[in-house]
Amino acid sequence: MAPPPASRADSVAPDPSRPAATATAPVPITVPSPRDHLHHHHHLVDRRDTPRGRAWEPERSRRGEAVMDDGAAAVKLVAGEAGYVFEDVPHVSDYLPDLPTYPNPLQDNPAYSVVKQYFVNPDDTVCQKIVVHKDGPRGNHFRRAGPRQRVYFEPDEVHACIVTCGGLCPGLNTVIREIVCGLSDMYGVTKILGIQGGYRGFYARNTITLTPKSVNDIHKRGGTILGSSRGGHDTMKIVDSIQDRGINQVYVIGGDGTQRGAGVIFEEVRRRGLKVSVAGIPKTIDNDIPVIDKSFGFDTAVEEAQRAINAAHVEAVSAENGIGLVKLMGRHSGFITHYATLASRDVDCCLIPESPFYLEGEGGLFRYIEKRLKDNGHMVIVVAEGAGQKLIAETMQSIGKDASGNELLLDVGLWLSQKINEYFKKNKMTINLKYIDPTYMIRAIPSNASDNVYCTLLAHSVVHGAMAGYTGFTIGQVNGRHCYIPFYRITEKQNGVCITDRMWARLLSSTNQPSFLCNKVVEEAKKEQERTAQLIDGSPSHRKVDEKVAGPNSGGPK
Repeated sequence: MAPPPASRADSVAPDPSRPAATATAPVPITVPSPRDHLHHHHHLVDRRDTPRGRAWEPERSRRGEAVMDDGAAAVKLVAGEAGYVFEDVPHVSDYLPDLPTYPNPLQDNPAYSVVKQYFVNPDDTVCQKIVVHKDGPRGNHFRRAGPRQRVYFEPDEVHACIVTCGGLCPGLNTVIREIVCGLSDMYGVTKILGIQGGYRGFYARNTITLTPKSVNDIHKRGGTILGSSRGGHDTMKIVDSIQDRGINQVYVIGGDGTQRGAGVIFEEVRRRGLKVSVAGIPKTIDNDIPVIDKSFGFDTAVEEAQRAINAAHVEAVSAENGIGLVKLMGRHSGFITHYATLASRDVDCCLIPESPFYLEGEGGLFRYIEKRLKDNGHMVIVVAEGAGQKLIAETMQSIGKDASGNELLLDVGLWLSQKINEYFKKNKMTINLKYIDPTYMIRAIPSNASDNVYCTLLAHSVVHGAMAGYTGFTIGQVNGRHCYIPFYRITEKQNGVCITDRMWARLLSSTNQPSFLCNKVVEEAKKEQERTAQLIDGSPSHRKVDEKVAGPNSGGPK
């Protein structure tokens, strides 16, 4: 009599290709090779991706892994020789150790039949710092993104949801579309919900069913078809809703505050012992999320900003002593203003939050404007919305905070327009100043071709991670490679323009503006740059890691 057919859950062992985070090695369990399922698809097999039981366990203690046991999610760290630090992300098997695994449906997908070694090697990591000295530390590494040979969710059991929070950004609809299409086309998932209205939509708004057909054309529109909001994060209500609806994959698209909220959701999911993958896609038009190369939508925003700068330039050159003043987005980071200025080459002065400026006296903004008008007869100024807030605060009161807790900014564009007009009126010099504010125009448009491709790669990478059982992570591109990054690494601080590096020097050379910087500001900026470089070079990058990583056998940082 023939034996009964094998179950799709070939083993109850956790995926042996993924390191475990438990402190004690369990009894090794023999797992059938994925090649048993791939004999007709040998071109998909990564020859190095063979199951090896729990071989990583003793190596972990030899290398000196630090695991947090303070009630929060474990910071999974491997410290190796020469300053190698691998910051891993959580996995559902960390707290549910007996989950079955399944062969990846991609092995039977005809669209990927031509791909050689499509599955990512489990040992692949991505280095945060790519330029190193020959005797320098190897630095921080993250787990490389991509499909695994074994997955922790069967397509039929997946019930996914997508939520967008915070402000708008070009590419939101593209990310939504590609998550839906990636789940459906690559993995055969059919149950996908869209949560409307941000975090509060989990418990206060309706949901919509998302299918490849319903999202087919949404990438051609700006904004988000799901709607968005700030605030509304009630962890217990959100996780109750996730549990009640039977959702087991949560995709959260938003900025640093949103990702911080996703981390709290993951903590509660983990505390309740739910088989739920919580994954983030970082979104900010300001490009101020640390670690990653850039955020999606940034290229589109810079491109759209060119239209406003070109209009300001036309207005300026068409009038006697014409001044075109453009205000761009950038609450605490001036990346849009910086890159739009470099791309334009028509800008005479760029003002950003990271570089303080002053108005009166030698080397001040007014003297520079006066000189520029006498030399050229016109001038274009581009200012980020967060620039000059200390100067404005000296004459105006703060206007509070928004629902996300962000400080509401005073309008630097209107304030600066008024100050420039007052100065030249007092000095009896005629000027024609035109103020252009395209703030919300640059974030409300559809993403361009470059960002569409980037959004697609991010969406597919995050789907691969969730299906492989990873959780409590965000997806990002680091040195051109997509990887899974722990939430704490992208929420610990905001990225900013470095005013002591060559990119800022290129801008100063392009505009010929004064730097407005005193020696004290320059020295403080250099110290901050050196501190950041030390973190990237392999020093502990988070206080929890700093507290736990030290050990007598650790080859990593102490």
